[in-house]
Amino acid sequence: MTIEEILRHYWKFDNFRPLQEEIIQSVLLGRDTLALLPTGGGKSVCFQVPALTRPGVCIVVSPLIALMKDQVENLKAKGIAAVSIVTGMGKREIDLALDSCIYGETKFLYLSPERLLSELVRERIRYMNVNLIAVDEAHCISQWGYDFRPPYLHIADLRDLHPGVPVLALTATATAEVREDIQKKLRFKESNVFQQSFERKNISYVVQNEENKLRKLLDIPKGVKGSGIVYVRSRKESAEIAKFYEENGFSADFYHAGLTMEQRSKRQDDWQNNRTRIIVATNAFGMGIDKADVRFVIHKDPPESLEAYYQEAGRAGRDNHKAYAVLLYNYTDRLKSEKKYLSNFPTVEEVRQVYHYLGSFVQLAYGTGEGVSFDLDLGDFTSRYKLEPVKTVNALKFLEQDEYLAFTESVFLPSRFKFEVGNEQLYNYQIQNPGWDPFIKTILRSYGGSFENYVNLREFDLARRANLSVQQVIEGLKQLEAEGILHYQPQSDLPRVTYLQPRQQNRELAINKRYIEERKAIYRQKMEAVFAYAEHRRCRSQMLLAYFDESAPKCGLCDICLEEKRQKNRSEITDDIVTSIVQLLSAGELSLEKLITHLSAGTEKERIETIRLLLDAGKIKTDGERYFLIKS
Repeated sequence: MTIEEILRHYWKFDNFRPLQEEIIQSVLLGRDTLALLPTGGGKSVCFQVPALTRPGVCIVVSPLIALMKDQVENLKAKGIAAVSIVTGMGKREIDLALDSCIYGETKFLYLSPERLLSELVRERIRYMNVNLIAVDEAHCISQWGYDFRPPYLHIADLRDLHPGVPVLALTATATAEVREDIQKKLRFKESNVFQQSFERKNISYVVQNEENKLRKLLDIPKGVKGSGIVYVRSRKESAEIAKFYEENGFSADFYHAGLTMEQRSKRQDDWQNNRTRIIVATNAFGMGIDKADVRFVIHKDPPESLEAYYQEAGRAGRDNHKAYAVLLYNYTDRLKSEKKYLSNFPTVEEVRQVYHYLGSFVQLAYGTGEGVSFDLDLGDFTSRYKLEPVKTVNALKFLEQDEYLAFTESVFLPSRFKFEVGNEQLYNYQIQNPGWDPFIKTILRSYGGSFENYVNLREFDLARRANLSVQQVIEGLKQLEAEGILHYQPQSDLPRVTYLQPRQQNRELAINKRYIEERKAIYRQKMEAVFAYAEHRRCRSQMLLAYFDESAPKCGLCDICLEEKRQKNRSEITDDIVTSIVQLLSAGELSLEKLITHLSAGTEKERIETIRLLLDAGKIKTDGERYFLIKS
């Protein structure tokens, strides 16, 4: 099929969105390509369509686990074979997924960047027929980017395995420095960038300097019809603000990474289908969501960077109708950000301390542990050793940079299982163990394909069908696993740590102090750019565009542009009132009441203010009852 036929057949679209076709053609010509498309611009189509035109598998590297899972499910629903390999999966599960890419019909292999650190994964990729390497959220490869991920630096290793395969890098936001760095780190053969303008002509960017933020959170949805997103800093706050909206008569719910997959899916679905008007969320919400009619996005607190702000605010108005992106900001926010900046970054000694405590926490002997992977309950870990949570997470990221371990923040993986025996062996087991027969039959009726692949399951559903408690189902699955009948992987939503080297003595740890200082400097630079955006009196759209090295005329929609229009109008109205007063008083004296009544320009308040201005300037005078023109 041609690319147009593929688009119609699988996506039911007659036409590509702007730049999609040009990007696809560039990839099909075998050229390394960097594509910058705004949030909602259809980045996934740019690698999915060309990959379907040719034999072989497309490798997609992305840090967004939830988005990967969504895309895999969407591709499967279209009848396209796709698999994902993420942190938290078992070795057998990974083996099956990789085998399907080498020997099966799989067209898309989604990988988290940490997986490229595994020699096993790299070796298996060597034997795949790869037709394209797609790198999503490509800004993560640049240390100048707002969300640098050290494992991204290993993506270029894929080029050694498949030197003739083109690379397509995709992102929504990148400064000129980051664009150059992406191409360099991915070893582009030549510079090749496709970029849509960052300008969003239908979004009115507004900064409101407000002490009473709660009142403003109510004022905005009162004045703007339609659905909206309110971004907050913490999970606790998302629940509190959603409750506040409900108490004030607005339909609202909250969303954060700590909710179960079912809860997140339902709340997202309710909001997308307008059963819920306002979703109050942490920045875990929004990736991959394509709701066109969002009329407002509110940031209750300043974001960490303008890149993050542009992406999150850009979820408003994708239908090209007018929408509002509102940042609530006051001077206290600057002080809080400064304090957070100072407390976020660990010293080299604190990084070593976290490494030492981590080894003790998982009871790992020195010189052992290479390849060991485990869920990490950050709350338990930090409270046991009296550590600051944010600083601890950053320490783990610095240990990742120095490749002592791989750290993946909260990832939800549903429970899943696969039969380890064939049909006939299972049947024999049921005959020999009649007590297990009803339970196994319920599993077989509920989940298909479980002899070939791992299948997601919900213990609650299985318990209802088998007339058992959830705990009985879990124990039953564990017992069948102990007897070698199946492999059961319970759900997990904790961060995950993998030791990339055997545990070292603290004195042997080589921590890159210079790198920590560089990250601090970049963080401050990003923070100052947010302050400048919030505090300077310049067209907001122009400021955002200038940050991304783009220029444009004033937007005419933001709070600054609208205030300038009002000032200009005020000035023109004042001039008209002054002209009228001079004409009226030239013909004779008038009382204040008659003077105001005879004027046609402006409101009554504006007319009175103008009369006062003329009195103060000595242009007119009054005896208390009548007004006179002073002749010069």
